[in-house]
Amino acid sequence: MSNTHKISHQDYVSVNPLFSRPGESSLASKFSLGEEGMLPETAYQIVHDETMLDGNARLNLATFVGTWMDPQAEKLYAESFDKNMIDKDEYPQTAAIEHYGWRIIADLWNAPNPEKALGTSTIGSSEACMLGGLALKRRWQQARRQAGKSTEKPNLIMSSSVQVCWEKFCNYWDVEPRYVPLSEEHRIFDGYNLAEYVDENTIGVVAILGVTYTGEYEPVLQIAQALDKIQQDTGLDIPIHVDAASGGMIAPFLQPDLLWDFRIPRVHSINTSAHKYGLVYPGLGWVVWRDEELLPEDLVFRVSYLGGDMPTFALNFSRPGAQVLLQFYLFLRLGREGYRAIQQASQDVALFLSKGISQNPAFQLWSDGSDIPVFAWRLREGHTKNWSLYDLSDRLRSRGWLVPAYPMPDNLNNITVQRIVVRNGMSMDLAVSLLNVINEEVAFLDQLSGPLPTRTTKPTFHH
Repeated sequence: MSNTHKISHQDYVSVNPLFSRPGESSLASKFSLGEEGMLPETAYQIVHDETMLDGNARLNLATFVGTWMDPQAEKLYAESFDKNMIDKDEYPQTAAIEHYGWRIIADLWNAPNPEKALGTSTIGSSEACMLGGLALKRRWQQARRQAGKSTEKPNLIMSSSVQVCWEKFCNYWDVEPRYVPLSEEHRIFDGYNLAEYVDENTIGVVAILGVTYTGEYEPVLQIAQALDKIQQDTGLDIPIHVDAASGGMIAPFLQPDLLWDFRIPRVHSINTSAHKYGLVYPGLGWVVWRDEELLPEDLVFRVSYLGGDMPTFALNFSRPGAQVLLQFYLFLRLGREGYRAIQQASQDVALFLSKGISQNPAFQLWSDGSDIPVFAWRLREGHTKNWSLYDLSDRLRSRGWLVPAYPMPDNLNNITVQRIVVRNGMSMDLAVSLLNVINEEVAFLDQLSGPLPTRTTKPTFHH
């Protein structure tokens, strides 16, 4: 008789490589639900392997979004990712920590009386901007009705370099966007000619603390002074919302004397992205009003939910609570001095890189990283006709570095720039490696005897 042992399914599970197991296929169903499932280890491996094709997050110098947190934060994240932020009655301490968060930020942004300020967490800055814009529109509508005037045709004034969320806000909530164009003389929105854009239907002006194209601060105080002059001449009292998605967690630590926040009375509300220079994993944002009177009560819903009465002002209902806990963890862990040290380290790297870029004869700096740790440069006029910054971006991508090139906004869209975002985790050693790679690729492109083929695909730029 044969002593051949018949191998059971369990034996295959124990000894065979993942993709050799009976019933498993190395070609996973991706566009329809498979008839049968697979073992968790195999499913994990397929997804894990798929994402290996993504770029290295640490070498992604296109994104503002945080890509690193310490092990204690990751442990806290794993312990709390099952909590729904909206279940305040069931998770009262998570709700309390959310309150701690925006109160700390109100104080950080110099609210005259943080106890009378009002704020909320959001999925990110896009939702926070929507809420800030809605409050501006509703207050304008209420004032117009009280004066017996029409509430039709509201408009919002902003730079042509605003983030796309403001375009969405105007589209979704029927507000006319009035974009102030940039120019070589006015490379950022600085209040110049603002009176030409403002009228009685203006619900507010958006000022950006950290333009995503170039990293520069728009001068909020200068814009406020222009609006003061308009009010003196016309009687129009126009509020400011500061989109501090990036700069809101930089300026308080690196430029504490800069007047941009609630120290300017005309600033009604401010938002920031906690998952940018707030140093939290995505996605989390904050929006704060200098006084609770500036958030119309009729925008706040009081919901009877899961046994409790719950006030809520948000576009999203169910959303993660874990990131709110991570933000509070960082506030405790770092304090003012810890945040200052981390942001200063990022800015030191940005200034080192921008100086190195400026020393390459192919380039001319547009900004240098002295506001937020972000800077941009252009090709020096007359340097070459054989290659563009898009070509350099492609070459850097082949070396693992993601450094986007893109056209500037309207009126300057004939100019192409390239941008680097320095985040926590970008070390000086990595910066030296990047500069070496850039110089090597520029030298390669400069030795080309003729122009490269015209790029057929439009670059994607998520500003």
